[in-house]
Amino acid sequence: MQEATKFNVTETEYLRIERSSEIKHEYYQGEMFAMAGASRKHNLIASNLIRDLGNQLRKGPCRVFPSGMRVKIDKIGKYVYPDVTVVCEKDEFTDDQEDTITNPDLIIEILSESTEAYDRGHKFAHYRKLVSLKEYVLISQDEQSIETFTKNDSGYWQLSETNEVQTEIILKSVGCKLTLDDVYEKVFN
Repeated sequence: MQEATKFNVTETEYLRIERSSEIKHEYYQGEMFAMAGASRKHNLIASNLIRDLGNQLRKGPCRVFPSGMRVKIDKIGKYVYPDVTVVCEKDEFTDDQEDTITNPDLIIEILSESTEAYDRGHKFAHYRKLVSLKEYVLISQDEQSIETFTKNDSGYWQLSETNEVQTEIILKSVGCKLTLDDVYEKVFN
């Protein structure tokens, strides 16, 4: 996340402002953080993910949401916009607007130079407060590399890596498979 502008507002004010805003903002502890635009590579990877996961999940109970679906981390009152979110249970929204979900099973973030430290650090720490979250995936846009953090039955997070040697990864939380070829289709050419 690239911090462009900060505002100090209540959660209710944030939602009122956000729902009429032309740009997206994350919210945490009274501050709104304007989100930067995404690069060509970022958008292609996100499109590839949504298409691939959507096709694999089309006959099951899971739904794939693009970055326009806001996620609220209830325990800390934080609002974020993951690059891709998958929900397999009944959608749980914060209100009847149905634009803020609270129960993702899988969250995927596409890393950039400006977001990588945040996505790996504080953001992942905040995501781990989501009771429903079972998997967190980080995808590089600069090289073919995918890291998957999966919560095991004991509640510990385990890392799996996909790279040029290990070219596919199984997303246990949603019963899907991602391959480097599919995720990075048309990204580097």
